[in-house]
Amino acid sequence: MNTVPSFATRLRLLREHNAALLERKNSINLAWSNGVFDRWTHPVLTAAHTPLFWRYDLDPQTNPYLMERMGVNGVFNAGAMELDGKILLVCRVEGYDRKSFFAVAESETGVDGFRFWDYPIVMPETDDPDVNVYDMRVVQHEDGWIYGVFCTERKDPAAPPGDLSSAVAQAGIARTHDLVTWERLDDLKTTSAQQRNAVLLPEFVHGKYAFYTRPQDSFIEAGKGGGIGFGLADDIAHAEIMEEAIVDPRAYHTIKESKNGAGDVIKTPVGWLHIAHGVRGCAAGLRYVLYAFLCDLDDPSRVVARPGGYLMAPEGEERVGDVSNVLFCNGVVARANGDVFIYYASSDTRMHVATSTVDRLLDYVFNTPEDGMRSAVCVAQRIELIRKNLESGYR
Repeated sequence: MNTVPSFATRLRLLREHNAALLERKNSINLAWSNGVFDRWTHPVLTAAHTPLFWRYDLDPQTNPYLMERMGVNGVFNAGAMELDGKILLVCRVEGYDRKSFFAVAESETGVDGFRFWDYPIVMPETDDPDVNVYDMRVVQHEDGWIYGVFCTERKDPAAPPGDLSSAVAQAGIARTHDLVTWERLDDLKTTSAQQRNAVLLPEFVHGKYAFYTRPQDSFIEAGKGGGIGFGLADDIAHAEIMEEAIVDPRAYHTIKESKNGAGDVIKTPVGWLHIAHGVRGCAAGLRYVLYAFLCDLDDPSRVVARPGGYLMAPEGEERVGDVSNVLFCNGVVARANGDVFIYYASSDTRMHVATSTVDRLLDYVFNTPEDGMRSAVCVAQRIELIRKNLESGYR
C-alpha cells in the first residue's frame, strides 16, 4: 500500500514546519543563570532554519517525490555584527558533503527571528583554491571596509601517500561593503606553519592593521608553541606578520592545556574584551569551552585581567552533536546601550545566543580570581570567599 504523501501535501507540511521554526519566539532560560550572562532557551539557527529552496528541488516535474537533493548538516561558528539596526550572522553552513560555505542570516531582535538571505556568499578563490572555508570573524574597520577573516583549508602537499586527513590551515582575508560582493585578499602570512582563529581589530594600532592570531605547528596539535598571539601588518591586501607576541599562552592542567584561540574581541571603555576558546583533552576526547580576558586599550598585546576557569561550558543538548562536548564562539556584538550578544555554536551543529552587558562582563573579568595553577592555591581562594561570606553573616 502506497502511503507516501503527495508532492503538494509534503510541500505544505515542510513549509508549515519551517515557518513555525522561523517564527518561534525565544526566551531567557530562567532555570539557568550565573549572573554573568543569560542563556536563551532555543538555538537561534540550525540546519532546519535554512531555506527549503536551498535543500529541495521544488519543481514537481524534476523532483516528483520531493526529495532533499542537497542536505544541510549544520549551521554553526558564525561571525556577528550589527548593521543598520539589525544583527547579522555570517554563518558556517556545512552540507552533507562536508564542505562548508558562508551565508548571512539577519534578525531584528538578535535572539530570534533569524532568516537567511536568499543566496549564500560567493567567496572568491585565490590562485591556490581552498578545499574548505569556515569560521569567519567579521569586523567593521575604521578604514571603511567590512573585513572577514576566516580559516582556509587545503590538503597538506607534504602528506604521505594515503594520508587523506592532513591539512594546512591559514587565515583567509576578504573585504566587502555590503556582505554580498566580496574582494578576496591574500591569505595572512606569518612565520607559523598553521594559522587560523585570527581576529582583526577594528582600529589601527600604531597606524597598522592589528591581528590576534593562533600560531600552531600542525593542523590539529598546537605542538611546542601555540597560544593566542598578537601582531601588526602594514598592508591589509598583502598582510604579513613577521613577529607574533604570545598574549595568552597555553598552560598545563587548565582549560587551555591543548589549544586556545581568539574568538571575537569587543572594545570597552577600559580594554579589549576577548571571548576565546580553550581546549583540553579528556577521556571523551577534546573538550572546548569559552573563557574571557581583557587586554589594554593602548597596548592590545598586554593582558590586564585574566579570570581563572571557563566563562561557559556545554550544557544539556549543547553537549551532543557532530563533534560533541564543544562550545565555540567567533561572533560577539556589543550595542551602543551596553548590551552584549554572545553567539556561540555547540558541538559543530547549531547556533545559540547568550546575553550580558559590558558592565557585567567587566565585573566578571576584574573580580574573578586568576587560576591559582595549583590545588592548594585554588582552595585557599575558595576558603577566602567562604570566610568573607560567613563573617558577613551571608549563607
